[in-house]
Amino acid sequence: MDLRITRLLKIRALPRSEQSLRALVKRVPKAEALAGKIIERLRPACSSLYGARRRVATAGVVLLTAWLFIHVMFGANGMVVYRQKKTDYNALQSEIDGLQKENERYTHQIKSLKTDPKTIEKEAREQLHYARPGEVVYVTPAPESPQKPANNAAKK
Repeated sequence: MDLRITRLLKIRALPRSEQSLRALVKRVPKAEALAGKIIERLRPACSSLYGARRRVATAGVVLLTAWLFIHVMFGANGMVVYRQKKTDYNALQSEIDGLQKENERYTHQIKSLKTDPKTIEKEAREQLHYARPGEVVYVTPAPESPQKPANNAAKK
């Protein structure tokens, strides 16, 4: 382990506080003169702004109110979006109600197909074309659709 002290980097000597204060005191008159010139240039604008302070405040309040109104009406969660979402919610709710009624109807139909003999007989007559002895069942043929050719050669 090497514990030797190597050469230190340049150390910057800070000026003494008395010297910096004297330098600052020498610059004060120039700074005061500059500040006076700036104040004189800005005085007419400041006095006219001070005279119109009520108008400026009223305009600021009007602009703030207009911005707030636009934000509330058309913002990301504004009234326009709220109404659209409410309409979508009502449409989805009515769709859910319709699907629940359809589900209840199917549940009732399944229950009656399992237990009610009249419903079982009705389904058998309609779908399987069953008949009681002495009954005649008339079945209409399904309309035939024209056959499409298998390939382009068959079209010619």
